[in-house]
Amino acid sequence: MQDKLKKLWAPSDEWISSTNLVAFQKWLETNKNIRCTNYKELYEWSINDIPGFWEVIWEYFNVRSYSDYYSVMSGSEMPGIKWFEGATLNYAEHLFRHNAEGPAIIFQSERHPQRTITWSELKENVASLRAFMQEAGVGKGDRVVAFLPNCPEAITGFIAACSLGAIWSSCSPDFGVDSVLDRFSQIEPKLLITCDGYSYNGKPYSRMEQSRELVMRLDTLQSVIWVPFNGEEPEGDWCCQPVNWDETQQAKAELAFEPVPFDHPIWVLYSSGTTGKPKAITHSHGGCLLEHLKYLAFHNDVHLGEKFFWYSTTGWMMWNFSVASMLMGATVVLYDGSPGYPDLNVLWKMAEDTGVNHFGTSAPFIVACMKKGLSPGDDNDLSGLRSIGSTGAPLPPEGFDWVYDHVKKDLWLCSMSGGTDVCTAFVGGCPTRPVYEGEIQCRALGCALYALDEEGQPLIDEVGEMVIAEPMPSMPVYFWNDPGMERYKSSYFEEYPGKWRHGDWIRITDRDSLIIYGRSDATLNRQGVRIGTAEIYSAVDTVEEVEDALIVNLELSEGRHYMPLFVKMKNGLKLTDEVQQKIKAILREKYSPRHVPDEIVEVTDIPYTISGKKMEAPVKKILLGMNTSKAANKGAMRNPVALEFFREFAGKIER
Repeated sequence: MQDKLKKLWAPSDEWISSTNLVAFQKWLETNKNIRCTNYKELYEWSINDIPGFWEVIWEYFNVRSYSDYYSVMSGSEMPGIKWFEGATLNYAEHLFRHNAEGPAIIFQSERHPQRTITWSELKENVASLRAFMQEAGVGKGDRVVAFLPNCPEAITGFIAACSLGAIWSSCSPDFGVDSVLDRFSQIEPKLLITCDGYSYNGKPYSRMEQSRELVMRLDTLQSVIWVPFNGEEPEGDWCCQPVNWDETQQAKAELAFEPVPFDHPIWVLYSSGTTGKPKAITHSHGGCLLEHLKYLAFHNDVHLGEKFFWYSTTGWMMWNFSVASMLMGATVVLYDGSPGYPDLNVLWKMAEDTGVNHFGTSAPFIVACMKKGLSPGDDNDLSGLRSIGSTGAPLPPEGFDWVYDHVKKDLWLCSMSGGTDVCTAFVGGCPTRPVYEGEIQCRALGCALYALDEEGQPLIDEVGEMVIAEPMPSMPVYFWNDPGMERYKSSYFEEYPGKWRHGDWIRITDRDSLIIYGRSDATLNRQGVRIGTAEIYSAVDTVEEVEDALIVNLELSEGRHYMPLFVKMKNGLKLTDEVQQKIKAILREKYSPRHVPDEIVEVTDIPYTISGKKMEAPVKKILLGMNTSKAANKGAMRNPVALEFFREFAGKIER
């Protein structure tokens, strides 16, 4: 397989010498007599001495523990690994360790003007809320949940709960009530922070009744805090009467931190829940702390005082990851609302106004800007911008090119991939390496990641299953309510015992860069050849008439296959014979005749989860005859009406 050799950016000597990664390499040589002349040598050391690497991370970042650990790592096989047993610490304490001055949070939304919270203000706010939570009986191990927009109150709530050793979990208010209950009811929360609504595409959405219903149906709640995001107050009697946010900020208290064991739960994140009850993925204080220190420092190169932005909601793991930038003493920049209202320049304009240094987004957003013909670098002053992060889906080569042609020439583009399962990235940016078109720069330090064939043998320069062969501290400690860890084991360790199978097709090039070809559970098997959906989308993205697309391959009776491509056209355009021929020609030219679909079908919308994932697997199940309600949980969807087309279309397929 031929690599794409188009180099888009290379770091200067000055850039390289200023990176956190190089500072770490110098420290290793001086203090540990470990000499690594380049990233590959550093990576190889990090995966060949897993306990040694993570102990060095602990020491390098001067992790504060209230008791000594007696073992870095114990256990012989995943998932039964224990980390830093004996240590007691608190993730929240490390967020304030830099004694930074200036802004801790900059917040902006569709309805709210820009607002800044300084580090000293944040510390006071957290201390007051912590005192309120304590008075309400919240303590170590209790669950605090939030139904909130991406606002400062959410961060304050998380840090306060975390400081007590309570366990945090959040959903964004665009989730349906049943979807939220599917998540929160599993962990039996003691306190809920909720709101009156949110705004999207310039329209306010009330969540008064939804909040009331949550309070009524979460029967373990003892306290409710009310955030009037849209300016409304709760009315009438509630079974657990909400306390206004302002009332929680009255107490003047000193901020303290409860020491907890390394593997004590910090938060519960959830799988998409589109095909069943969401998995309640439980992470640890210590595991997330070490991983986030490593990744934000070395793979995002975040420095003290820089401004870090990632477009997210409170229901996506990138919200947690964004908060982690504060571990570096960075200012976290929040935006709540549509990235396309009043137009697609809104986030770029915000980046100019706030002086964002690290701009995080999704591959679909970059592609949307590209297809809209935007040129943010010409329309905005992005002189402070150092990096752009992209995740959520594979970024096609054309997206790489657009960033360098229309955002900024001298810019580090960090495409990354990981997930809710580890609340970080397995693969991503390396600030000392060049950026090549369509490629992810590196495997992350301490992540022993390989592409394996069907016999479990490693591949180089060939597409294989992404598998992590050695444990990482940020792997979940367990799934909530999963006796014997049966669901946990079946999710990651069934196919390759003792190795984590993540469910992506990946190619590791002979330069040690990577290309992701999409989810392996949505693989297109054409005449015995496996095709990643990302290849199809990369080609279709170049067709200017098409706004979005989804493809599946159906295995039918008598060995038949049917691979339809569903396309959403741009406003006012139709799927003509000319457009169909253009799509087929591009797929044939860029890839192969096997990539050409059996049929191209126009749809009004492409179904997505709330967290922005295309719903290929549920669509495939519906087209194979599964009941729509069983194939997908509509409460976990951004646009559930989109499934109706596929339900009707399924009746036309001869299975």
